[in-house]
Amino acid sequence: MSTLLQQLVNGLTVGGIYALIALGYTMVYGILKLINFAHGDLAVLGAFIGLTVLGGQLGGGAPPAAWLVALAFIAAVLVVSLAGVALEFTAYRPLRHAHRLSAVVSALGASMFFENGMMLIWSPQTRVFPSHILPDITWHLGGVVLTFTQVLIVFSSLLLMLALYLYVNHTRFGTAIRAAAIDQDAARLMGINVNRVIISVFILGPALGAIGGLFIGIYYREAIFNMGWLYGLNAFIAAIIGGIGNIPGAMLGGLLLGLFNSLAAGYISSSWQEAITFGLLILILLVRPTGILGERVAEKV
Repeated sequence: MSTLLQQLVNGLTVGGIYALIALGYTMVYGILKLINFAHGDLAVLGAFIGLTVLGGQLGGGAPPAAWLVALAFIAAVLVVSLAGVALEFTAYRPLRHAHRLSAVVSALGASMFFENGMMLIWSPQTRVFPSHILPDITWHLGGVVLTFTQVLIVFSSLLLMLALYLYVNHTRFGTAIRAAAIDQDAARLMGINVNRVIISVFILGPALGAIGGLFIGIYYREAIFNMGWLYGLNAFIAAIIGGIGNIPGAMLGGLLLGLFNSLAAGYISSSWQEAITFGLLILILLVRPTGILGERVAEKV
């Protein structure tokens, strides 16, 4: 029983990371009906920016101060948000009225650009994060080991999802986001600056992805330039499972996928984890094609 509970704790931790990255996918799709394939690489960029801040200021293996950890997260969010805005201006805006396949090809090209750029800057080798970035606190609850890092990841992902949901559904600018997601032409007629809305989405989504990417580095204590494809793919699957375009759906899908992957790796085989994940995706699409909570699609009359 303790093994099962431990796998559930591990699954919720990984699922929280998936959920943070999945929120970026679902926001961009909600506005542009576009899958931002470079989003996973933006998350990894956040991990490398955070590593640069932490690794560049530590000496002698001493644990970093709280202000340095906060600075790493702030730097990751700022740099990745700027990268997201630059991505929208250069790769997506010129193709906004082109065939949808053109935007997909542009997204894949942007992914390769970020991936190779990180390889050139931080080298193709795996980079190791400093140990004890967060407080080394562990709780033992009936045979289950719970660390401070795991609690922080799960709590932060839930808190950020709630904050994003309240922002989109209970603020004036959030109303503009929802209006642009329903009909951009009608939103323009109502005086909404749609370009500004789209830019805000490319700031919020990458910012959440940067936090998720830095959590990956802190939790697994390593980062490599090409891991964005794996985590981005899992986050994309999580968004589909929950209902792409749906903020609570992305969160639910991420947590469920993390739990499923953890149980599959622990009780079946880690080598079959990816195949089992795609099997789950196929099953959910067969039973409920719009995802568990349903894709947010407006009806036009």
